[in-house]
Amino acid sequence: MSMAIAAASLGALVAVTGAARAQAACEPAKVAEKYPSLAGKTIKVGADPQTPPYVMRDKANFDKVVGVDADLARAVFDCAGLKTEFVLGGWSGLLPAVMAGQIDVMWDNLYYKPARAKTVDFVLYMKAGTGALVPAGNPKKVSAIEDFCGKTVAFGLGSVEEQATKKQDEACKAGGKDPVTMMPFQDLAAGMRQLESGRSDILLWDLGFADATVKDAPEKYARAFAIISGFTMGAATAKGNADLIEAIDDGLKVLQAKGEQAAIFKKYGVDPSLEVAAEVKRD
Repeated sequence: MSMAIAAASLGALVAVTGAARAQAACEPAKVAEKYPSLAGKTIKVGADPQTPPYVMRDKANFDKVVGVDADLARAVFDCAGLKTEFVLGGWSGLLPAVMAGQIDVMWDNLYYKPARAKTVDFVLYMKAGTGALVPAGNPKKVSAIEDFCGKTVAFGLGSVEEQATKKQDEACKAGGKDPVTMMPFQDLAAGMRQLESGRSDILLWDLGFADATVKDAPEKYARAFAIISGFTMGAATAKGNADLIEAIDDGLKVLQAKGEQAAIFKKYGVDPSLEVAAEVKRD
């Protein structure tokens, strides 16, 4: 076979494969055929019920978790024909639990980072960003990070928001303007108390959380601005679990094609434009 013919054949194969994936559909009855190592298995999904709007307790049923990531996980595994069990715990312990085989997937506001991809496999589905949460009416007229000069800003310790605020503080001082008063916090509840009490003018946190908070309490909060960080978020599994990664990737592609992922985002006040095409990332 000539190289030209071989290349054409390979191109045709790739095109057919791409078309087949584009036309993917939910086929729960074919779970044993499509994902044989998962047939009959209940997928253990690790999540922290205190990470709204991604995972949180259902107000009508304390034993059930809902939210962007909880709903996505259920829909994806329903699509594949797999049962799910949510294993709840502190966020910081979920990825180690995946690596130890105690849970099958961490699906909860998890940023993709190359260092993390050395130990787990990802399926990406969402852009990450930072939201500037302010009191309703935006009394300090904050519209961009440059407006931080002379204001008090709350952020999580060790976060990308801390780095951004410190960088802006240096810019304020270099420009002869008032510095930023920084109020770091160790947990979000503390940061929210600072904003509610007026001790801080602005709270920087995850964009999805900021928008969902405004949706739930527009009389108390507003989003001053947003920063798309360049990070992406995804679900993570232990290395080498090919069937599980494929099931997640297939399911997300179906949900995205049908507009169901966007609908879930809207349900919880998250901007649908943060959706990104499902993509498997392995290091």
